[in-house]
Amino acid sequence: MHHWRRDVVELAALFTAVAVADGIANLVGHGPDGPVLLAVSAAVLVATAGFHTWWARRHGHAPPAGDTGARPLSAEQQAGPAELPSGVAGGSSLWRMRTTVKDAPGSLAALCAALAAHRVDILSLQTHPLGEDTVDEFLLRSPGELAAAEITRAVSLAGGDGTWIERADAHDLVDAPTRVLGLATRTALDAAELPLALRQLLGRCTIRSLPAASSIRGRGAEGVPVEGVLEDTVMRLRAPEGGVITVERPYLPFTPTEFARARALVELDARLGPRIPRGQDVLTLPEGGDITVRRADTGDLEAAKAMHERCSARTLGMRYHGPVGDADRYLNHLLSPRFGRTLAVQTPSGRIVGLGHLLWDGDETEVALLIEDRWQRRGIGAELLGRLVAMAVEARCESVYAVTQASNTGMVAAMRGLGLPLDYQIEEGTLVITARLQRAGAQSASPRRDERVTRD
Repeated sequence: MHHWRRDVVELAALFTAVAVADGIANLVGHGPDGPVLLAVSAAVLVATAGFHTWWARRHGHAPPAGDTGARPLSAEQQAGPAELPSGVAGGSSLWRMRTTVKDAPGSLAALCAALAAHRVDILSLQTHPLGEDTVDEFLLRSPGELAAAEITRAVSLAGGDGTWIERADAHDLVDAPTRVLGLATRTALDAAELPLALRQLLGRCTIRSLPAASSIRGRGAEGVPVEGVLEDTVMRLRAPEGGVITVERPYLPFTPTEFARARALVELDARLGPRIPRGQDVLTLPEGGDITVRRADTGDLEAAKAMHERCSARTLGMRYHGPVGDADRYLNHLLSPRFGRTLAVQTPSGRIVGLGHLLWDGDETEVALLIEDRWQRRGIGAELLGRLVAMAVEARCESVYAVTQASNTGMVAAMRGLGLPLDYQIEEGTLVITARLQRAGAQSASPRRDERVTRD
């Protein structure tokens, strides 16, 4: 519309100019020296048009800044794709950092400005109030060349105190509410997930479960109130079955916010009661015949004791490394989801012929197997071990270890069959084999090609 109006105005001006020129030409042409005057006028018009063209090309079409109030073009570089700082070409680094600042206006702003000066990007931030102070927990992305010491120094100069920093990974990119809801869901589905959920909620820590009648004075359930106890780097919570869950993190004190989150997770577990996933896999062994692999818990105690009675003294001694008569005493602990996960192998008739345990041992993880004598050397142990290691990988465990006797060639062969890096320690006939887990380790849990799997 704007261009149409401009064309109409220009056309009207042209007609007006033609009419005026015609009138002037008639007036001058009939006067004395008319032709000479017309020639001089034409020359002046041509010169004026030429000057206007030269002026327009020299100064462009922009109006003068002084006439319109427009700012002159800046001499600084205009916005565009940001250049990577030196060292970032090799990639960036993720960090988890925690520092304490005064709970005063501007303290967080000073901290953020110090990080920005080093081209550090703040991906997430959580605050933990502590009265006059506040603990700020960051997830940071920094240039690849920037060392942790430089970040710590910058934070200290900006007012941060007691700064702690460590490498993070992609799992930490999930925001806190989403991560907590995910952990709550896993705990709701499986009681064995509680120790793992606490570890992922609180970072690197050691978690131990003590029975209700602990022999350590003051550490039993009677020494811990219902609401739990927070003591700097240690928290104690009432376990759902009446014992005590102790969480230790010596390198970093717990905050009241973390204590409240952990307590809520334990309370959720207590309200839901005992539970395990009820799925099962039906496998066909190479020699024929089907077996079922499923999760087991304390409800399988009697069937597990019956399997013990069918096992030889040598088989029980290989597994428990102690008096054979005491083997039944371990079962209630081993089958409890509070201390780990148990897989049971049963025949079509419902008889349990094998047990595999993945046990949370503080900040370490143990694997253990027991196969009834007549069912040994059929690949059942390797199948159970592969599945247990896959669970450990899923739980983000760094390694698993097995304690056996040096003469237990079946267990040694099963550990070697995992295809993982192994460390061996032997002392007085007791052999400890530690497997360092890798993501590829989960593949070992997949059934062999000569097995048929049916999931219920």
